Amino acid sequence: MYGWIWRHLPGNTLVRAVVSLLLVLGLVYLLFQYVFPWAEPLMPFSDVTVDDGGAG
Repeated sequence: MYGWIWRHLPGNTLVRAVVSLLLVLGLVYLLFQYVFPWAEPLMPFSDVTVDDGGAG
């Protein structure tokens, strides 16, 4: 799959590396801005079953 993407990117090796870096950064941006905030309420990470026990 990565070979297919690499072969279809335009330019020489340097241009391909820059374009692929921009694609990865764009994907990370989309994940952090849209996908992760949408999925966060669906994840069980905030379901805490231990209280502090009244210590204080």
